[in-house]
Amino acid sequence: MISVVVPLYDEEGSIDALYRELVDALETHGQPFELIFVDDGSTDASLQILTQLHAETTNVVVVHLRRNFGKAAALQAGFLEARGDVVVTIDADLQDDPAEIPHLLAKLDEGFDLVSGWKTRRNDPWTRRLLSRVFNWATAVVSGVRLHDVNCGLKAYRAEVLQGMRLYGELHRFIPVLASYRGFRIAEVAVNHRPRAHGLSRYGLNRYLRGFFDLLSVTFMGRYRHRPLHLFGGVGLLMGLAGFVVLAYLTAIKIGGAGIGHRPLLTLGVLLLVVGVQLVSLGLLSELITSQHEERVDERDRTGRLVDEVLR
Repeated sequence: MISVVVPLYDEEGSIDALYRELVDALETHGQPFELIFVDDGSTDASLQILTQLHAETTNVVVVHLRRNFGKAAALQAGFLEARGDVVVTIDADLQDDPAEIPHLLAKLDEGFDLVSGWKTRRNDPWTRRLLSRVFNWATAVVSGVRLHDVNCGLKAYRAEVLQGMRLYGELHRFIPVLASYRGFRIAEVAVNHRPRAHGLSRYGLNRYLRGFFDLLSVTFMGRYRHRPLHLFGGVGLLMGLAGFVVLAYLTAIKIGGAGIGHRPLLTLGVLLLVVGVQLVSLGLLSELITSQHEERVDERDRTGRLVDEVLR
């Protein structure tokens, strides 16, 4: 089965058209499918339209969140309801073309675990295209996962990729990065991107700024979660070594009769040595913490507190 997860917020004008396009695209693929619409606390008529759609069809699941929690929480709620061996995500604004879904599924059949769309010709304002390019470049440099369009909403996953994955904040942008750190094979497919037909874009500079901080968190958790001493200890040793060299030099010239009490270099040497020792100590404490057994919270219970109702 193929599960299609559609997070949405105030998209009443596009739901019916999106449903028809999704059905047309998936019926040609020849496999059973379900469409999971996650209403992220919409204030328009989106929930009413989805409720009516659920009543008239047999393959639509509606998840209604109590309020607007954000796209990451909406995706997490949809993933927990998905029963398919393959999960596809797509935005509800009709800019992502459902006709591209069979191409992503074909790429999965080549042996990949996650296939991300790549909007080669984006129908967005130039400011958003520029911010997106900078964001994708920074993500590739910091994380080491090189995708042209890491934040494309159109993606296909094998179900095991999403098992145990916790999404919050802006982490939905970095699912390919999280999957890569866990050893899954990732590919990218060029997809069609269409102009927005209804509503207004809710993406702005503030989301990219928040996303950058989440990128640092993802990179740290992926590379150093189980070996924090390698990060803190490495930086601490370099700073401590630099401080030691500075103080050794000052000691040598002090023995030679020069005064060092008024030199700023003395303060710098002491500061480097102290901070270096603190970072190494922080790394050791982090190692002790991560070596302890982590209490695991059942994700369904955690996310279930956000969900108002589920229509199956």
